[in-house]
Amino acid sequence: MNIVKTKLKDCFILEPTIFGDTRGYFFESYNKTKFESLIGKSIDFIQDNEAFSNKGALRGLHFQKGEFAQAKLVRVTQGLVLDVAVDLRPDSETFLQHIAIELSHENKKQLFVPRGFAHGYVVLSDTAVFNYKCDNIYNKASENGVIYNDKDLNIDWNLDPEQFIISEKDKVLPTIKELFK
Repeated sequence: MNIVKTKLKDCFILEPTIFGDTRGYFFESYNKTKFESLIGKSIDFIQDNEAFSNKGALRGLHFQKGEFAQAKLVRVTQGLVLDVAVDLRPDSETFLQHIAIELSHENKKQLFVPRGFAHGYVVLSDTAVFNYKCDNIYNKASENGVIYNDKDLNIDWNLDPEQFIISEKDKVLPTIKELFK
């Protein structure tokens, strides 16, 4: 496994070592000891989630507040998504900066999104299966988010907004200015 630092503090891309032959391929998608050694901290993932979505489905930008904040390790096992992480930690040197990375079943990359980040993705292929590990339980009262089209973030989602499929809840998320006023 190889780790690639992103421009965002504490947010990493993980690239697996893939062993292929005439039968197909094998790779280790997660190894706690290696993962923690690569990112330099201990993370106790306690829950795995999976979402199936159609092209244009935009989920995000979500986060949980306070004691229920979550770190996530995300990957795509079928299809292609544009995955976005936004640093919402006011004390971070990368506060309010974001990255966008394509995750797919072909590139097998994973993104580690630390606590204090908003996270979201849009499906670029016909369908996608998105998997992620969380280090904390979901708590409805602690959920929050940032509107996907916030002008201050200026995220290029690599898809025509006419194709977006967005939940009613995600359409009314606050802007960055509203969140930090």
